[in-house]
Amino acid sequence: MDLAEMRQTYGLGELLESQVDPDPIVQFRTWLAQATEAGLPEPNAMVLATADGDGRPSARTVLLKGLDERGLVFFTNQQSRKAGDLAANPHCALAFPWHAMERQVRIEGSATKLPGDEVDAYFVHRPRESQLGAWASQQSQPVASREELDLQYASYERQWPEGTEISTPYFWGGYLVRPDAFEFWQGRTGRLHDRLAYRRTNSSSDDWELLRLQP
Repeated sequence: MDLAEMRQTYGLGELLESQVDPDPIVQFRTWLAQATEAGLPEPNAMVLATADGDGRPSARTVLLKGLDERGLVFFTNQQSRKAGDLAANPHCALAFPWHAMERQVRIEGSATKLPGDEVDAYFVHRPRESQLGAWASQQSQPVASREELDLQYASYERQWPEGTEISTPYFWGGYLVRPDAFEFWQGRTGRLHDRLAYRRTNSSSDDWELLRLQP
């Protein structure tokens, strides 16, 4: 395998200023809908990048589970590494790598915890296996073996038999990422990609400036 020779020629589309909505949330909804209609696997999967209090970065894939005028929502164990990072430093970044469409969306913003009622409203609609898994996993903590993890899961299966309502774990919650910047990327021939960036003109407003960035 010669990594230096691995390359893809892009040319499926273009991204011009005249083609995008002045509101980046609206534009993101459009691209997300197109990724979904195109049959991309898990189009709501996004890379979440955080940094701890010392500035050490980490990144992982999570699922987008809410989108409105406030921003983007995801859920996680609040004793996890990502939650610890966000407690120390709420600034974060998201990336949606829609390779099959030669597109990428990058988002920068700050994360705040969702109120309990919003967390409960989401948790109650999760599949039962995912609800039990949330209780069974002490996310990001070491475990001796897969068997020990399965035993933890089995203990919660006994606690909540089929048909009983499973409560939201006290250590589980959600985050709202309020975006400060978006970048929409479309692959082009010769690596002269289209990059359109939105930046808030004022941190307290919903007014956006649209810029073209060189590739």
